[in-house]
Amino acid sequence: MKKIVSSVLAVSMALSLAACGSTADTSSEASSASTGSSTSSAATGETAASGTYTGTPIKLGGIGPTTGSTAVYGTAVMNAEELAVNEINEANGSPVFEWLFEDDENDAEKSVNAYNTLKDWGMQVLAGPVTTTPSVAVASETVNDNLFMLTPSASSVSVIQNDAADAGTARGNVFQICFTDPNQGVASADYIADNGLATKIGVIYDSSDAYSSGIYEKFQAEAETKGLEIVAAEAFTADNKTDLSIQVTKCQEAGAELVFLPIYYQEASQILIAADSIGYEPQFFGCDGMDGILAIEGFDTSLAEGLMLLTPFAADAADEKTQAFVAAYEAAYGETPNQFAADAYDVVYSIYEAVLASGVNGDMDASEICDALKTQFTSMTFDGLTGTGMTWDATGAVSKEPKAVVIENGAYAAM
Repeated sequence: MKKIVSSVLAVSMALSLAACGSTADTSSEASSASTGSSTSSAATGETAASGTYTGTPIKLGGIGPTTGSTAVYGTAVMNAEELAVNEINEANGSPVFEWLFEDDENDAEKSVNAYNTLKDWGMQVLAGPVTTTPSVAVASETVNDNLFMLTPSASSVSVIQNDAADAGTARGNVFQICFTDPNQGVASADYIADNGLATKIGVIYDSSDAYSSGIYEKFQAEAETKGLEIVAAEAFTADNKTDLSIQVTKCQEAGAELVFLPIYYQEASQILIAADSIGYEPQFFGCDGMDGILAIEGFDTSLAEGLMLLTPFAADAADEKTQAFVAAYEAAYGETPNQFAADAYDVVYSIYEAVLASGVNGDMDASEICDALKTQFTSMTFDGLTGTGMTWDATGAVSKEPKAVVIENGAYAAM
């Protein structure tokens, strides 16, 4: 039976796509217009005590793809941000945040345009963007404006550093709540080796994408340290990815027992189909970009049976906090939340915790708020859905531990 292993992300179900430029302003004036989330307060225990914030609401912006091929990511983030904001405002008894979300279609230029739209609205803190290339572009803009940015899921080191190889070039105002790409590459190699999954490894990656190539580079170095042999490393580019059967065949011919896929789920689905068509049954091991593969229209999800992932979140985990979040999300949006949703939920709650601890409020300008939040994030510990005891270093990178999940019977299950 085919075994498919995927590292670093998680639970993905079909998520409904939202309209471009979706908004859910949760100020007292507009909260009744928020879509679909008349939720009970603080579903997860990331509680917002009543009346703990009394200042002018802070304008919190979000950016991500709610249309296009990566809408499954952005829609999950948008929904979870809205859910968290509504919970916090309701529990507080008065608005802590006003919130507005803009679609960027996973395009860097459109993401910068979305950022400028949010600036015109008066945004003071940014919860986003969602994907790496847009986040790199927007991060540069936030540095110029000294505006605090916390991305739920853009994992490249280039998001938080001007030079990915030099921690001394950290932007300073940009933080991540997701694992960085180097951590994904290293953790993947370690998991494969430590669990004896295979010794002969094939890799299929996107050499034109910073996310994919960044993970591969770290995986390659760690694999050598761990005694894993990379017998095939097959690249494709954004301009040449409609047929990946050649890459699959080369991995088969090289005798790869496991194929590592640090790529997005759309391309991964093509690879699984191609492998099935030639009777090639290695273990497949992907990364967080794999999240969404179960939601592809027309895809035979049985090809993903046995998919294992190292992730900070599993929707069926038994802890009270996870189950409360899943129940609240499903009630509001009719879908099971994926790891992007969980990370986004933690983004909003960590910002809220930092706001309370630092004493900032909406009467301050964005730069003043940014300076206060930078100090707070690099000194605080945060317990969220995707990890307990989370901390951030001076570069903006988070430290937290992954968990293992596996796809069983078309759904993700905690291990």
